[in-house]
Amino acid sequence: MEPARWLAAGFLSLAYSGLCLWSGRRAAGRSSRLAEATEEQSWTVAYASQTGTAEAIARQTALALQRASLTVRCCPLNELDGQQLAAGGRFLFVVSTAGQGEAPDNGAGFAEMLEADDRALDGVDFALLALGDRDYPDFCGCGRRLEARLVARGARRCFDRIDMHRAEPEALANWQGRLAQLAGADEFADLPDGEFLPWRLVERQHLNPGSPGEGVYRLRFEASGQPLPRWESGDLAQIIAPAEPGCPRNYSIASLPDEGALQLLVRVRRNNDGTPGIASGWLTQGLVPGEEVALRLRPHYPFRLNGNHAGPLICIGSGVGLAGLRGHLAGRIAAGVKENWLLFGERSRAHDFYRQGELERWLAAGQLERLDTVFSRDGEAFLYVQECLVAHAELFRSWVARGAAVYVCGSRAGMGDGVDRAIREILGPDGYQSLVQGGRYCRDLF
Repeated sequence: MEPARWLAAGFLSLAYSGLCLWSGRRAAGRSSRLAEATEEQSWTVAYASQTGTAEAIARQTALALQRASLTVRCCPLNELDGQQLAAGGRFLFVVSTAGQGEAPDNGAGFAEMLEADDRALDGVDFALLALGDRDYPDFCGCGRRLEARLVARGARRCFDRIDMHRAEPEALANWQGRLAQLAGADEFADLPDGEFLPWRLVERQHLNPGSPGEGVYRLRFEASGQPLPRWESGDLAQIIAPAEPGCPRNYSIASLPDEGALQLLVRVRRNNDGTPGIASGWLTQGLVPGEEVALRLRPHYPFRLNGNHAGPLICIGSGVGLAGLRGHLAGRIAAGVKENWLLFGERSRAHDFYRQGELERWLAAGQLERLDTVFSRDGEAFLYVQECLVAHAELFRSWVARGAAVYVCGSRAGMGDGVDRAIREILGPDGYQSLVQGGRYCRDLF
């Protein structure tokens, strides 16, 4: 998971203005490109983001530079090519790590290009913030490999890579200190936490009693003492458990603002010793309806519908991944868009068919064009959702040919990786790349 805390725009403005000044001084005696006045030089802020945190930080970084009257380009890593990089310039990379150390979807193409391209990058100056989670074996692996490859080809670091574990205060302080040195300032103020607001739990429902898997709960929250804020389908809620201050957890929002409350689907996670996870155990067992939580809304740009709000939509997910998909479907149905196909997998139809009544009503009303379900413990022909997808390969190709977007939400291990392999197999390399590059393949995996 990516770290959760955003850098304050004012802090970034001061810090990066100092970075510009430092880089301008460092440029003396080098090529005429680097000898230009700082205010005349452009910056590229490039991000690789799976859950949206790295993108949010990159966008704030770019905004801070723009407010300093600098020319800034902000884009996903995949929008940079070898020729642009080899031309040199100033780059700020904000890079998260997905899965077992891979690049996020919007940075995977760039990572492959960087490995295959041998052109010198001695005209590149860069700084890199790597986001990650030490609970995963290859902590900040994508950022580490990106930095190593850039340096091996001659690029120059403005300062050593900063690795950030979630919202680790020490890493944030290190990041602050490095930028403060570049700006010639003694210190910067602490980063603000004002974005978290109190939300009250008004209802909790156990959705799968008797399931062979862990308990899944629907939680319904209302904003305390404030109008209900707005969010878009695909966005995330960040919640801080009392036992984990400073370590917010991300949860896909399953509802829309017009429904009057914020809903989540939360599965109990178990530690190796069988005890419930700190956050999931508190939300599903410890938190009492009527009590408040510290929660903030997180725009999840890579998983929003964006330009895919009106065309055909294929939603694929398993388990509590239904939450992020349900928001998209509910919004499109409310807007009268009916070309919707949901493929959903879980353990048992009798216990784990979350929101069954709603989904079947949508299907009967023609608001959901197709509903394919797979329950692995029921002895069905297709054990997993990716196998169901392969079985409907011809139909899947026809939907994609009509312009369908594909949204995948749920566990990366097993489902997410399996679905990705299935899509590659069904569409072939060219078709797969066309889907990705067209912004029609979006994933929210955890």
